[in-house]
Amino acid sequence: MRRRPAAEHRPAPAPLPPQHRVALGGTGPEDVVFDASGRVLTAVEDGRVLRITLPVPGRPAGIEEVGHTRGRPLGLEVLPDGRLLVCDARRGLLRLDPGRGTGVEVLADSVAGTPLRFCSNATAAMDGTVYFTVSSRRHGLDDWLSDIVEHEPSGLLVRLAPGGEPEVLLDGLQFANGVALAADESFVTVAETGSWRLTRLWLGGPDAGRRDTLADALPGFPDNVSRSPGGGFWVALAGPRTPLLERLHRASPGVRRTVAATARRLPAPPASGARVIEVDEQGRTLRQLRGTGRRFRMTTSVAEHGGRLVMGSLLEHSIAWCELPAAA
Repeated sequence: MRRRPAAEHRPAPAPLPPQHRVALGGTGPEDVVFDASGRVLTAVEDGRVLRITLPVPGRPAGIEEVGHTRGRPLGLEVLPDGRLLVCDARRGLLRLDPGRGTGVEVLADSVAGTPLRFCSNATAAMDGTVYFTVSSRRHGLDDWLSDIVEHEPSGLLVRLAPGGEPEVLLDGLQFANGVALAADESFVTVAETGSWRLTRLWLGGPDAGRRDTLADALPGFPDNVSRSPGGGFWVALAGPRTPLLERLHRASPGVRRTVAATARRLPAPPASGARVIEVDEQGRTLRQLRGTGRRFRMTTSVAEHGGRLVMGSLLEHSIAWCELPAAA
């Protein structure tokens, strides 16, 4: 059974502070996460996994390669022992040790006998259980736009217990994307990019196994999700909602497929200000931040640490960061 939250009054968007960039020498740092030392981990299109020390007065940013997936890495998750989970769109769910430079271990490359063609993002519980998303079973990363336009849900939320086999927890998601656990691990939330919402699956207590909606009618396409120090979640909004797409989603499947075939030939989205939103564990919006000035195309991830907000993008050649103002 699904329970929808009541419509909320969201705070008006506030300006995102001036953003600084760290050029990476590669394209598409789709996800950004912090390690225990406050360094940023990200990965780029050519398969490199990078560790970035953000600049401070008198010291420039530092970048080092700590791994290579030989695929297309997307979502990342730092494990308690310092190892790194990597969702590779072509190779599946991987694990590597950025401290030792050891090889890549494949944890899962199929689900129920079907190859993982679009592994997207992952989060890990304290007992070692991994929850990860498969954005689409119909389209790969190179054709992600078709999945959004066609609006035929085929995304998955998958659980991988230590020593076990991948198990599908939720099927039929609209482009399953970012995923994160509640602080007490009572639920896991997954971004359904194609439906502008955060879906919640209860993992414990009397509601265990029940699916409902954590936050609905978001003001943009939710992408990656990270835990915020305040106990809620940061959500990157990859682009604003468009009335044209919303009308298209109500059209027949044949019309949507025809439009998707045309959309594949369109150029990359135009530059737009970065946009992120913070929600609490009840799905209420705490703040919206929208970039002005410098443009940062397609913000796909956001993470907070030490008063700084860092953002990644599927299209940019750098990560962006800013000093985060205190929440009201």
